[in-house]
Amino acid sequence: MEMKGDIAVLRVNNPPVNALSYSVRSGLAENIAALQDDDRVKVAVVICEGRTFMAGADIKEFGKPLQEPGLPDVVDMIEASNKPVVAAIHGTALGGGLEVAISCHHRIALSSAKIGLPEVKLGILPGAGGTQRLPRLAGVENSLDAILSGRHVGMKEASAWGVVDKVVEDDLLDAALAYAGTLSADDIRRTGDIKLDKGKYDDAFFAGFRKSIARKTKGYFAPERCVQCVEASVNLDFKAGLMRERELFIECQSNPQARALQHMFFAERQISRIPGITKETPRLPIKKVGIIGAGTMGGGIAMNFANAGIETTVLELEQAALDRGLSVVRRNYENTMKKGRLTEAQVEERMGLLTGTLSYDDLSDCDLIIEAVFEKMEIKKIVFEKLDEVAKEGAILASNTSYLDIDDIASFTKRPEYVLGLHFFSPANVMRLLEIVRGAKTDVSVLATCVDLAKKIRKVGVVAGVCHGFIGNRMLSPYFREASLAVIEGASPEAVDKVLLDFGMPMGPMAVSDMAGLDIGYMNRQSMGRENYETAAFDWMDRIVDMGRKGLKTGAGVYAYDEGSRVPKPDPEITQLIAEEAEKAGISRRDVSDDEILERSMLALINEGAKILGEGMAYRASDIDIVYCNGYGYPPYRGGPMHYADYLGVDKVYEKLCALRDEKGPRWWEPAPLIEKLAKAGKSFADYDRQNAQ
Repeated sequence: MEMKGDIAVLRVNNPPVNALSYSVRSGLAENIAALQDDDRVKVAVVICEGRTFMAGADIKEFGKPLQEPGLPDVVDMIEASNKPVVAAIHGTALGGGLEVAISCHHRIALSSAKIGLPEVKLGILPGAGGTQRLPRLAGVENSLDAILSGRHVGMKEASAWGVVDKVVEDDLLDAALAYAGTLSADDIRRTGDIKLDKGKYDDAFFAGFRKSIARKTKGYFAPERCVQCVEASVNLDFKAGLMRERELFIECQSNPQARALQHMFFAERQISRIPGITKETPRLPIKKVGIIGAGTMGGGIAMNFANAGIETTVLELEQAALDRGLSVVRRNYENTMKKGRLTEAQVEERMGLLTGTLSYDDLSDCDLIIEAVFEKMEIKKIVFEKLDEVAKEGAILASNTSYLDIDDIASFTKRPEYVLGLHFFSPANVMRLLEIVRGAKTDVSVLATCVDLAKKIRKVGVVAGVCHGFIGNRMLSPYFREASLAVIEGASPEAVDKVLLDFGMPMGPMAVSDMAGLDIGYMNRQSMGRENYETAAFDWMDRIVDMGRKGLKTGAGVYAYDEGSRVPKPDPEITQLIAEEAEKAGISRRDVSDDEILERSMLALINEGAKILGEGMAYRASDIDIVYCNGYGYPPYRGGPMHYADYLGVDKVYEKLCALRDEKGPRWWEPAPLIEKLAKAGKSFADYDRQNAQ
């Protein structure tokens, strides 16, 4: 605290983001207490050093015993102050940081600042009065939007809501001092004193709101508790509302979903920490990118670079295909513009960064070239041999392959150290996941460049080793195997899908198969040889393809579809086919319980994930969780398959795998060596990650 005339300036300086750690909380409490009887002080200003206002709780304190004072006590002290307190906001005021700001009596902010209450993304709710104070300032509708979305709110909106009293362009401290100088000792506006209109926000209002968010929040625990808190701000007095918020906060905090979502939060911050890569590792400049293929994947990949302001050349072999691909990109941008998320000028700016070509020679000045051609090694060979001829020295050559061997692809060039996999997920302009596949000879600078580039194009980049299917698709195979076996053994396709939908997957495996096209797996199995997969699981699906039913694109697959509809309908013809195939395979069909369907599906994922981890194909168990939640729709509130294994208990997982091995044979159910090792040591996958942390 320092005095500027009769104004006390409380400066918070806790780099890098002024997190509300014990030192900040205790410092605020001590200084607010001290100024109450300080006759020198007429008004106080709370301002932060560095690049931001207080950006929320200190994540280093998560899971540890709380050191008093807690944030609820600190913000109550600020609001109860007998001297006016002004919050001066720059950067971001998030979570607890916003709760501090709205417990102050006045708020002034830079126009570039943002506010938000993102706690719901961590499976909790604002627990220091945010759900009670924000509705009183911003209104109930705006507060529900902010609290349930967790989004960052700009100053134009925050000012219109009434959360910020004055917005300035620069010189925040001078502006805050000038504002504070206009206040008298009586200019104390306690947010808790504001009353909300109970008549306007009745039960019908909240019922309608719940209905509007039901689909988006399905399966999540915290959103409903957030709504209950805002209801309390309307129906209870301020003190009782705070007590209700505290009760519901504890409910959320003790729910497994909070641990799962916080695990995902930390996991995403770990993925770029790669052994052998430091800040000193040289990075290669990426100023121009080439994309080979203007189809769905190629066009989507190109959009990522245009969105990041990077000049991109798209190659096709025929003008018609090139024109078609670039027109789809333009249509995608225009659809975004119609939704108000881009201006016409931004659409034209991004399209202006994209150039089409029919000549490989036009890729000669690219720093990075990504092929997105058909998934056949002989085609990849032709492409990479050509790239080796035309690409400049030092250019990174990447394959978007989903399964194929990156080391084989690298061998088609004279520069294997510049080759790696960049596996985008479809639709590439929407899906966040990017598997960065490190080849045996990939140079560390090439890898470091692509890890950084993933962030620049707003992808969650996870490094994987070279194996069939890398991390995600390799794990997908046993998951689909068990779902398909459950069907041939006695469950209906719709029963299997319902179990996985209820677990939180966005689609069941049978519906996914239809959507992707049953012929994709069919062709893959044709090339594999029957000795390399579980024939009982897939023969019935292959027979469906032989009937000409390839899934949604042909209007029939595992399910039937009405013309123009994407809604799957059970088909008696397929029920009969499954029974015939079971008899042919010598399988006596039985009742397969929902619990068995879920257990086998999850254990298959977990066991394969543990093999991947044990083989060094992923650096961390949490990397696998990031892949599955961001690329395959695994519910984030379950924390990914490896976190889910920790939730079940690795020892219990090992016991169940051993039981399945003894019942069904070791071919598919031999426990991964890493699971056995962890189980016998009483350890978890989280322990494994901590032990192997860089």
